[in-house]
Amino acid sequence: MLTIKVIILVILIIMLVVYIVFLQLQLRNINRQLTKRLTEHTRQPISLELINKELNTLAININKCLKAEETLRLKGIREEKRFKELIANISHDLRTPLTAIKGYQQLMEKGELSDDQRKKLDVAQKHALELEKLIGQFFEYSYLLNARSEPNLEQINVTNLVTECLANAIAVFEEKELTVQLEETQPVFALADKEMTVRIVQNLIRNCAVHSVGTIEVGIKNKENPVISFRNPVKNPAEVDVNRLFERFYTSDKSRNQTTGLGLSIVKMLAEQMDGRVGATLKDNMIEIWVELQSGNKLKK
Repeated sequence: MLTIKVIILVILIIMLVVYIVFLQLQLRNINRQLTKRLTEHTRQPISLELINKELNTLAININKCLKAEETLRLKGIREEKRFKELIANISHDLRTPLTAIKGYQQLMEKGELSDDQRKKLDVAQKHALELEKLIGQFFEYSYLLNARSEPNLEQINVTNLVTECLANAIAVFEEKELTVQLEETQPVFALADKEMTVRIVQNLIRNCAVHSVGTIEVGIKNKENPVISFRNPVKNPAEVDVNRLFERFYTSDKSRNQTTGLGLSIVKMLAEQMDGRVGATLKDNMIEIWVELQSGNKLKK
């Protein structure tokens, strides 16, 4: 009798061990399927080979979460597409009335105006010019979003390129009564698209011209990779969130509704298209915005 009980107990233990092994295999199978979804970007639902109530419930809940995540992803793609279309439509729609406004302003300027009227016209022309710049950013941003062209990577002299862009912007700095200090450095080479890099530097210059309240310090450093940096003082550093500077229409001063526009978003987009990266730091009242590009030293050799 005792022998029969022992045999039955051994059989039960063996069955339990086998069952536990099967459970472990199913858990490994679930992990393998999840890993495949992550690495191969498949949309295959999780499936099980062993009938087990708890494991089936787990698989069902996992599939529900994955489906909800996929729904949110597709919704985000649709919203991003609508936003791109909205930006493109706004940039085109605003150009026509702005052209008419500037045309009438030019006609008024040619007429006989009193000193007070001419001052008011100058203010109106100034605001029209600012609006034209913003619409230009709209147009550039919408074009970059929709074009997504492959960059033409080549070895470029970043030092010479930045120097030329600063020289072309002298009138802008003089108008804003700003001085620029370019740190002396040896020629720095990068593997980048020349036209895209020029756009990056131009947008950094425009950003400094709008927000700087003092001397602008420009540096071209050659660490592991070439880095272009623009450093300038800001009026209200406590109101600046460097982690959000590259967001579209980030507003630093909500009470005055001052926005950075699209310039820094364009900088980030162009840099990432060339496998580069951007960043910003804020210390005391000095903000530094930098762009890191791929090194061109290997090609140079």
